[in-house]
Amino acid sequence: MTALARITVGVVVERSKAESAWIDFIWRPVAVLPGAPDTEAWTVMKEDTDATTFYAGHADLLLHPSETSNYRDNLSTGEPKLWVVLRPTGAEPPFDVIRVTADGSEGEAFTSAGDDIVDQVPMPEAIRQTIDAFIAEHHIEHVFHKRERKRADPDALGRRGRVGGDKE
Repeated sequence: MTALARITVGVVVERSKAESAWIDFIWRPVAVLPGAPDTEAWTVMKEDTDATTFYAGHADLLLHPSETSNYRDNLSTGEPKLWVVLRPTGAEPPFDVIRVTADGSEGEAFTSAGDDIVDQVPMPEAIRQTIDAFIAEHHIEHVFHKRERKRADPDALGRRGRVGGDKE
């Protein structure tokens, strides 16, 4: 289904030194900014001895009316999150920003395969308000109807005649 709303966000990523013999750095999304700043992707924002923070680029957070229940569940936690998906490029810059979503099910689906980095970041208040308004406008409550099972017919469980008919 086509998204009915699109929120452009900027993604902030941190590279920190790893305490491992197998990798040099750990990469993780740390924040999402409302809107896309006029900054080139992979611009260093902050650098110190242990970590470097980058503006990794922007993405569109797409809102679908069929997912309003998932958005509502996310907002009801009291600490709503956004899921950021980064995909390794094997070159410079090291990652592409693939997706930002407010749907936990979609975010979790990206963790099932591949080398993608998927992590949660706090949802900025401006984005929370926009998603809350989207839910108010587009949510349709689907009532769960439990199907009633048919009882087994005890007579149907009786003996059957011989297979192949009577042969004497």
